[in-house]
Amino acid sequence: MTDTIHGTPDTEDAPHSASDDAVERVLARAESRGGARIFGAAQALQDDSTAQGAGEQHWDVEDRHALRRVPSLSTELEDVTEVENREIRLENVVLVGVYTQGSLDDAENSLHELAALAETAGAVVLDGVLQRRPHPDPATYLGKGKAEELRGLVAACGADTVVADTELAPSQRRALEDVVKVKVVDRTAVILDIFAQHAKTREGKAQVELAQLEYLLPRLRGWGDSMSRQAGGQVGAGGAGMGSRGPGETKIELDRRRIRTRMALLRRQIKGFAPARDAKRSERKRHTIPSVAIAGYTNAGKSSLLNRLTAAGVLVENALFATLDSTVRRTQTADGRVFTFADTVGFVRNLPHQLVEAFRSTLEEVADADVIVHVVDANHPDPAGQIQTVRDVLGDVGARDLPEIVVFNKVDLVDESTRLVLHGLEPRAVFVSSHTGEGIEELRRVVEEALPVPAVEVSLVVPYSRGDLVSAVHEHGHIIERRHEADGTFIRARVAPSLAAELEAAAV
Repeated sequence: MTDTIHGTPDTEDAPHSASDDAVERVLARAESRGGARIFGAAQALQDDSTAQGAGEQHWDVEDRHALRRVPSLSTELEDVTEVENREIRLENVVLVGVYTQGSLDDAENSLHELAALAETAGAVVLDGVLQRRPHPDPATYLGKGKAEELRGLVAACGADTVVADTELAPSQRRALEDVVKVKVVDRTAVILDIFAQHAKTREGKAQVELAQLEYLLPRLRGWGDSMSRQAGGQVGAGGAGMGSRGPGETKIELDRRRIRTRMALLRRQIKGFAPARDAKRSERKRHTIPSVAIAGYTNAGKSSLLNRLTAAGVLVENALFATLDSTVRRTQTADGRVFTFADTVGFVRNLPHQLVEAFRSTLEEVADADVIVHVVDANHPDPAGQIQTVRDVLGDVGARDLPEIVVFNKVDLVDESTRLVLHGLEPRAVFVSSHTGEGIEELRRVVEEALPVPAVEVSLVVPYSRGDLVSAVHEHGHIIERRHEADGTFIRARVAPSLAAELEAAAV
């Protein structure tokens, strides 16, 4: 995960933290170039190493006293010739997770997803372990003994980073770093790093940087020289002498003030992007152009589906969060009505709340849509979990009550028995393959049927001199009957109120 803020374990020799140096670098870069990546190193876990008290669940001895290896997680290159086809070799990571409820399969699926996130961020996954506990240890996430075991595993693998499958509290991250002696990051930090790599537009970069700063602010740390005053004190006591005495400001206070200043600037910038986006949306609404938002789990194939439906030419990549900036494309129904498709950022379980807030402006495309096409990866081991995650985020942005079309994508990769299971999960779903084109025409038909019909029905004759109005009815209305008469074109159609008024004014 390139260009990240590295969290370094406390040692007696360390005069100040690596995150302090990183804050200096990031803020300097942000102030000079307007928006670099900040990657705050990890957040803390919570856990409970003892099951005491009435009513607490008792776990099997094997579950409580062992780190369970998760198979098939290593992404280490097996053939050295593959290095020629890879970019620079980045961090070697070991994944660790604690699951308190649910099945082992659910926990392993979550860790496999974390492995995909780490790979997308540019890391190489060497190993992964799980532990079952009543709840994470509040100090070291795993408990002190299991943290020591993890330290041995990290040393044996030669890893330089541990990635936790949760959002760690700052104190948990530091405590775990002190035991394992390598950098510790959490799931939120990895997702933020991926967003920082994939943001392309000015608005997207500003949104990502704001989310990163919100994540970083409570995780600043410092000791030694980092905690000293910027001014004040005596010369003999390490002060700068005359002209510098006074209360001063600690290094960490200075960093926090600079971060808050930068966050305020970013919020103003993001707010400044709103008028242009609102103008485009208002123009579509003025012409009563229906909109369809393509939403779904990350890497479910939303951009591929948009390209199939509209020839949009959107970036398609087998990676998580390849799309961060919404793309809107016009298309039309079989009877000529114009509507739009909007590709949106993908969702993921435990999506950091900072990102939901920062990308709220982008997610407004979903909330303002007339229909939502909910794309699900049919080949994913937990499609039901994906569906629930997406619906939870849709509820957060106010889109829960919109008409929804569930689409199982990548059906070319599943067998007939899996299709039956998916059909039982969502009986009204459409099965498609963006790769082969299977089911695309059926999806078009279902989407067209779900589009809202204009509210006002008109029946009148439009003079031949007003062909523009006839064209507008074709483009934005729903024609029920049309025929040519001596005085003009007879039209019976459903149109928007504004167009209906223009037609009645021009009617013969």
